[in-house]
Amino acid sequence: MAFDRNTKIAFLGMGLMGSRMATRLIQAGFEVAVWNRTAAACDELIAIGATALQLENIAHYPVVLSCLADDAAVAAVYASIETHLAAGQIIVDFSSLSVNQTHQLAHAAKIKQVTWIDSPVSGGTAGAEQGTLVIFAGGDAQTIQDLSLIYNVLSQRVTRMGDSGTGQATKICNQLIVAANSTLIAEAVALAEKSGVDTTLLAPALAGGFADSKPFQILTPRMATHQFEPVQWKVQTLSKDLNNAVQLAAQFKLSIPVASLALSQLKAHQDNGFAEKDLATIIQHVEHN
Repeated sequence: MAFDRNTKIAFLGMGLMGSRMATRLIQAGFEVAVWNRTAAACDELIAIGATALQLENIAHYPVVLSCLADDAAVAAVYASIETHLAAGQIIVDFSSLSVNQTHQLAHAAKIKQVTWIDSPVSGGTAGAEQGTLVIFAGGDAQTIQDLSLIYNVLSQRVTRMGDSGTGQATKICNQLIVAANSTLIAEAVALAEKSGVDTTLLAPALAGGFADSKPFQILTPRMATHQFEPVQWKVQTLSKDLNNAVQLAAQFKLSIPVASLALSQLKAHQDNGFAEKDLATIIQHVEHN
């Protein structure tokens, strides 16, 4: 069954990404109820037309969207709504989780006759604001197709990667490249600076070449100028995602040494008090070690 703009949506998690995605849905005319563990995070959404969601009323919403921090957060929120869910509901999880946790949640939802679709996203806060995210979906093909109207408000492209968990596996591979690349970009900026290069020219100079990428264009100017606000990617988020990649590889006895070394750098930086800071601050770890 395809959904239209009269479909009532519950959205759980008003963080950097969730708040921007919910805003787009509200502005597109959907009836959206929002929830966050810290209720004040919902205030701006309520001011533009959302309603405050009471979790015990979640059965009233055919589509439940979630965008939460990690495995533990999604598992805890699911546990708090599980008894209130109704058969036929769809949960679309935009969070970045481990594949194992996604399989467990999808199985638990299936017992309740609820369909779980893993739909992690890539594109950062700018993509969330502009509706240009790319989404990697795992789960029932027809359900993913039925969600097109909602997906189209949020993204430029949705690709079904396979069965449940494959969306998360794809996001893990995406984040492996982004997170490991961020540490290499920091090393390049630091080396350029030591060599007398005007590092503010690196991003435009390398644009369009083989070393270019969106992370390079976003991170390099921030690293060169040490301007780390506003936060676009949190260090702890990328560290968590890269850890998921290393753990998934370990399940298959696959050696990924570059990712493992990048993870050790990110963890060390996080443990030095940078967990909530922007990913570009990894330049400071390189400079001081």
